[in-house]
Amino acid sequence: MVKAFTSKGVLAGHDEPAVRSIGLADLRDSLVRGYADFMATPTQLVFLGVIYPIIGLIAARAAAGGSLMPLFYPMVAGLSLMGPVAALGIYELSRRREQGRDVSWVHAFGVLRSPALGSIVALGLLLCVIFVAWLFAAQAIYQMTMSRLPIPGSVDDFARQVLGTREGWNLILLGNAVGFLFAALVLTLTVVSFPLLLDRNVSLATAVRTSVRAVTANPSTMAVWGLIVAGLLLLGCLPVFVGLAVVMPLLGHATWHLYRKVVPD
Repeated sequence: MVKAFTSKGVLAGHDEPAVRSIGLADLRDSLVRGYADFMATPTQLVFLGVIYPIIGLIAARAAAGGSLMPLFYPMVAGLSLMGPVAALGIYELSRRREQGRDVSWVHAFGVLRSPALGSIVALGLLLCVIFVAWLFAAQAIYQMTMSRLPIPGSVDDFARQVLGTREGWNLILLGNAVGFLFAALVLTLTVVSFPLLLDRNVSLATAVRTSVRAVTANPSTMAVWGLIVAGLLLLGCLPVFVGLAVVMPLLGHATWHLYRKVVPD
């Protein structure tokens, strides 16, 4: 495949969507536009965003005690790996609003009529596999670092072990390092692939390759975007995940506008 940079800094291929170089100003503008989309129809978007906090609360409940306790943080943190799937309906709402069409929560289910639905489902299943792989990795890291310590009898005991022992700090450092790799992988595979599948009739392979090219063409900018997403998701977990009902729609809308900036028409 032949690629070339145009005078506007667009990476193009003969049979692939072009990829544009962007900067920090584009990230800021994407967030501003995403906020405008959110404020235009907040009730519908919060309704969609509530799905994500519910999942988080279920994970927290399941990990509140017993053998699942060590997986509490990995499960909650790993939910961000499924964020692109949760945002699919939000991408669709931004797409409709961009076109000047009516927007309500019902239109979020327009994703189900997408010509690329099969590819969207396949990519969603891939994220599920990555999420499960992350949980297995987290369990292995816990066994590697904490297996010599007594099994904690409560959340408080577990917190004291993690924060008050050398083994616990090894768990924190190694777990977050590996988690970063998983998050970077998901960002690379999906930052523009899901919106592209909704927007154009392209194959799954083309969508994923375009997403990878978008990241490799803008490594520092996409790294900053990843930090913004991680920071907002962290804030959204307070209190008890309720903030995600706002953060998830906002990030979903902003991601759509970021896609528009990276992949030109």
